[in-house]
Amino acid sequence: MNFKPVRFIVLLGTLTSLANCSVQNNIVKTIPPTKNAAKPTNNTAPPKVPVVTTKPTTGTTASTDENFRTNLPEIKREFRGAWIASVANINWPSRNDLTVDQQKAEAINMLDMLKDNNFNAAIFQIRPSADALYTSNIEPWSYFLTGETGTAPSPNYDPLQFWIQEAHKRGLELHVWLNPYRAHHTNGGAVNNLSMANKLSDIVVRLKNGMYWFDPANPKTQGHVSNVVKDIVKRYDIDAVHFDDYFYPYATYNKGADFPDNATWNAYVSSGGTLSRADWRRDNVNKFVERIYKEIHAEKNNVRFGISPFGIWKPGYPAGIVGSSQYDELYADAKLWLNKGWVDYFSPQLYWPIDSKGQSFEALLSWWQSENTMNRHLWPGLNTVEIKVSDRPTEIKNQIAISRNILKNDAGEIHWSIGGLTKNPNMLPALKSGPYNEKALVPKSPWIKAVPLQTPTLFITDNGSFAQTSWSTKNATDVFLWALFTQYNGVWQTEILTLDTLSKDIPKFKDGKKLNAVAIKAIDRLGNESDYTARKIK
Repeated sequence: MNFKPVRFIVLLGTLTSLANCSVQNNIVKTIPPTKNAAKPTNNTAPPKVPVVTTKPTTGTTASTDENFRTNLPEIKREFRGAWIASVANINWPSRNDLTVDQQKAEAINMLDMLKDNNFNAAIFQIRPSADALYTSNIEPWSYFLTGETGTAPSPNYDPLQFWIQEAHKRGLELHVWLNPYRAHHTNGGAVNNLSMANKLSDIVVRLKNGMYWFDPANPKTQGHVSNVVKDIVKRYDIDAVHFDDYFYPYATYNKGADFPDNATWNAYVSSGGTLSRADWRRDNVNKFVERIYKEIHAEKNNVRFGISPFGIWKPGYPAGIVGSSQYDELYADAKLWLNKGWVDYFSPQLYWPIDSKGQSFEALLSWWQSENTMNRHLWPGLNTVEIKVSDRPTEIKNQIAISRNILKNDAGEIHWSIGGLTKNPNMLPALKSGPYNEKALVPKSPWIKAVPLQTPTLFITDNGSFAQTSWSTKNATDVFLWALFTQYNGVWQTEILTLDTLSKDIPKFKDGKKLNAVAIKAIDRLGNESDYTARKIK
């Protein structure tokens, strides 16, 4: 992630936390409307889905009518994500010499924090620089995980699999964040014989700041990264693949000198190529982005693809905007990707204050929205960790309010980073008492076809002062969350529950109000809802 008010780079920072997989207790009151170098293992099977064939417990059946039709309230929707950076040990793991148990504890704390504060997604960096924080036969274990490139954790485990399982237990999506072209980071230790900078030296160049970079124009680069992405999508139960803003590198990385791609450029010209060098570079990236988008969906259609580009396409778009041009410096025509629908979600890094004269948050988000011709998700990246204002929590709250006003029913944001949520003692309280005071489902992705979920079965048994309620469904492997509705004195309340929550004792009376009805829906991996089953309580 880069942050350049006019021309500077923001280094990411992240910290997250997790919670146990119990009922999510955020209740929304709504009036009803008339929504390691050990040999890699292949032990990457997704966690077993709990069996959801609960039968009613013994007891007297409550006085209920048969299923009935009603008007349930819409379920609140908003994407709420946080970046968790592994490069340079920014967020996780906090050091590259932690024990496995310490690594796991840090991850749990982050995921618990996200769940407890009503987030619904973690964007976890698993490939910071042609390395892996997961079991891979293609690239080496990351220096940032174990302190030496190619050395596995000991005892060996698969961090990505762990993160997926623990995130899903808490009802959180897990998006895997990859840097496509960086081959070695200056903070990544020595370049050893297992480093991709050595193993693929024919397609890697060394920049003047000490980093190594894949040549985006080389077909071998594109094939290699494609294989990495497809391998991850095939073997892991992830929710999305995520790229950040590093395509061709920022000019400062090469101390202002042009990117050293003479070999591939000369080969292009010799073969009869007619594009300018800048257009040729952009074309390399455009073709790559389109390829990755299509390959992800060909492998698993439900896995989304997201990109978080630098927040400014070009100066002057919209009028009054000044700063770096990703189009001319990074050779990233991010507007084209959005126009073509080569992403499922698009998160421009709008890391400036609302009142920044040359980089207006509102003007930039509105402009990107006007370019969203394929109606993909547009969820801005917010600089929660170090935005240049005196009161960061208030600024971030106000940016969320502006985003909601512009994006309407498809609102969402990603926080840079999880460290910004935890290092400022006022940030999380401000969010949870304000815009995140209730849980939310992620917005639906209607352009992605999904098999409709079956309607759950609902069982209700009288348990004295409670209605003992349980539910089941035949297609449990397709369910990600549940939505439970309870009606007291004609007013519906909504709870979003984790997959393993299959029953709940519901008070017949609460705050002096009588329980009238109960309803249940299943929610799939894309946020789609099943039909509901509702029963009255007499």
